[in-house]
Parts: sequence; structure tokens; C-alpha cells
Amino acid sequence: MRKNKIDIISLGCSKNLVDSEHLMRQFQAAGYQVAHNANRVDGETVVVNTCGFIADAQQESIDTILRLGKAKRKGQIRNLFVMGCLSERFRADLTEALPEVDRMYGKFDWKGMLADLGHAYRDDLAHERILTTPNHYCYLKISEGCNRFCAFCAIPLITGRHTSVPMPHLLDEVSRLAESGVKEFNVIAQDLSSYGMDLEGHMMLPELIDRMADIPGVEWIRLHYAYPTQFPYDILPVMASRDNVCSYLDIALQHISDKVLTNMRRHISRQETLDLLDRLRREVPGIHIRTTLMVGFPGEGEQEFEELMDFTRKARFERMGAFAYSEEAGTWAADNLSDDIPQEVKQERLQRLMALQEDISLEIQEQKVGQTLKVIIDREEDGYYVGRTQWDSPEVDPEVLITKDKPQAVGEFVNARITGALPFELMAVAE
Repeated sequence: MRKNKIDIISLGCSKNLVDSEHLMRQFQAAGYQVAHNANRVDGETVVVNTCGFIADAQQESIDTILRLGKAKRKGQIRNLFVMGCLSERFRADLTEALPEVDRMYGKFDWKGMLADLGHAYRDDLAHERILTTPNHYCYLKISEGCNRFCAFCAIPLITGRHTSVPMPHLLDEVSRLAESGVKEFNVIAQDLSSYGMDLEGHMMLPELIDRMADIPGVEWIRLHYAYPTQFPYDILPVMASRDNVCSYLDIALQHISDKVLTNMRRHISRQETLDLLDRLRREVPGIHIRTTLMVGFPGEGEQEFEELMDFTRKARFERMGAFAYSEEAGTWAADNLSDDIPQEVKQERLQRLMALQEDISLEIQEQKVGQTLKVIIDREEDGYYVGRTQWDSPEVDPEVLITKDKPQAVGEFVNARITGALPFELMAVAE
């Protein structure tokens, strides 16, 4: 056990990661040595930043806490703190069920955590953080919370109403990060589409991205987690005209059946969804769309699932993830709909949908063979360099494996000629 050291373990999404990075800066200012997701936890204090989104993520958080609880009983840890979405939502239950945890915090009560360690929260550092990503890219969280209240989603129960980060704070942060060498900014929020509504009464995402694109050193801006209803179409001319705004959009559609969309309380129809996709592809030629789909939501019969399969077949999403519905306590669906689709049926549908998408992904990947693409190098491995194109977000999208014919520097861009394709990888040589 190393005194005056804090280990932070982040679970779940990149939004959680940004929270951990801000907290790490506060710990550093208080004089602690801080490590993030270390292979070996050896600090006297460990903070677990939990995820509470779906059952699998919740279980991962519980398993992590139990594992660290064993380490505490062996004397390897002095303080075990838990924070984040899971403890925000189930603090009372977790406090009773996990006595090995010294303190249980919510998602945002960092001041209490610092006070319990004998330190004050530094308001002047509220917009500073220690990056845990490679130095050349980062995540930029532009808002917190959500006002949409989809039937299946517990996020508003955890994070509260949608709250935008003021634009001057974001632009200042981007400028400082770009000066430090960050080239790629992955813009994230639970609902990008609503950015600015609570500040100025209108959608401000286009203005924010346009101003970010003017900042020296910003080479790639990528957009994650737009909402399809009331989509801010003014962002499309910005994407089409700005070379450093990637032709990439992560927009969760969930389903295409009018019946299921209504049950989900998505406030959008099948035809409106099709019109949205048509406009995205028409106004931003070459755009790569990442979406998330759900199978097994109450009311999804075989007809509705086949409608989803046909939609996926025709939409030809460049990037797609999917998951099976799991009932979340406190949501509208849990209180008003019957989760009556057997788990084995959900899993069978999920497998069929992902098998279809794998075939589509391979066909799209193969179309890139012979092209020369701009690639950023993320890391070096035995036999090749690993990079990404503008259409590939870190951790979730395909990678480009570049042969070591020429030496490359991690964090730098290279023009790479694509020589081969797999569903979720490209092979290339540097030019």
C-alpha cells in the first residue's frame, strides 16, 4: 500500500471517464499521486467510478467493488470509495449490501469526497483535468443529463435534467488541450442535439462546433450521441464545409417500427427517421453513421423485428451496435409495460441482427480497399502500427493495421493505402 496515492477505476462510458479525469485533477492539486485503471492497485485509497446504465454494466461495477473489498480485508487498501451512476441511483441499497465500502457518493458530490479526505474542492480547477487517453485525443463532454425520458432509459433518473456546459468554458478547454498537443476531440453528451437549449433557448451545437473548428491545432472533431428527434440540421453544413469536422455521426435510433417507437416514447416515426437519414447522407456526402438498435422491447413481435432487420439491410449503417432490452426499475417501461419477450428470443434476435450487420460492415470496409486515407496512429504493436480514420471513434470502431515498412510516430497522421479489409479492421501500408 502506497501512502498518499489514490487509484481511480472508471467503468462504463466515456462520459464517466471525463468525470474521473476532472476528479483526478482535484486529487493532484490536493497533493496526491493519482493512477487511473492501473494494472496493479496499490494506493491506500481506491475510488470506483461506477456505471448504472444496464444490468451487465451494473454487475461489472458490483463485481469490481467486491474484488476490491477482498483486497481491503487483506490490508492492501485502506479506503474504498464508490461514486458514479450506480451509487447515485442505488446509494441506500448499496450502502447496506456492501459494508466493505467506506463511503458511498453520488455522481457529482466530489466536494464531499475531498472533504472526507481532509481537503477542499478547488473551484478554480473545475474545468481542468488529467487526461487518461493517449495525448493526441480526448473526450469533450459538452452537457450532462437528458430531458427526453425514453421509456427504457434510466439516465434521467441518474443524471437529472439536461444541463449544457457554457460555450466559453468549452472553447477555453479546447484551446488549452490543443496547445498541449491534443489533435482529436470526440465531442460527447447524453443528448448532443439539445446542447444550448437551457442556455439560450435554441440549439447551439452548430455554433459550438464551428467555433471549435477555428481553434489552431484542432485537426479532428467527431460527434457522439445525437438524438434523432428535433435534430439540429444546421450542424450538417458545418460538417460538410469544415475539413476538420469528421464526416461521422453517432446517433442512436433504437428501432424503426412505429409501434415500437411509440412504446419507447421516442417521439419520432418511421418516416421521420428515414427522412433524417436521407438528409444526413445527402448533405454530408460520405458520412459514416454509427447507431444503436434495441431488440426485444415490449411490443416487438416477429413482424416488428423483421421490419427492423429490413431497415438495417437497407440503411447500411457503417457502424452499428445493438443490445437486448432489459427492464430498468423506475423507468416508464418498467412501470407500464410487461417485459414478456423471453430472454432466449431476445438473444436470438440480437444474434441475427448483428450477423446481418457484420456482413454489411464487411461490404463497406471492402469498398475502401485501394483508397488512400488519412490515419492517426494510436499505438505500436508487434508487426504493425494501429490507427484510425476520421470514421473511427476510439475503442468502439474499426482500426487500421499499418505495416512497419516505414517508421511512424504515435499521435501523428499518416496517409495509408488500404490493402485489405475485415468486418472490423482494415489493413494498410503507409505512403
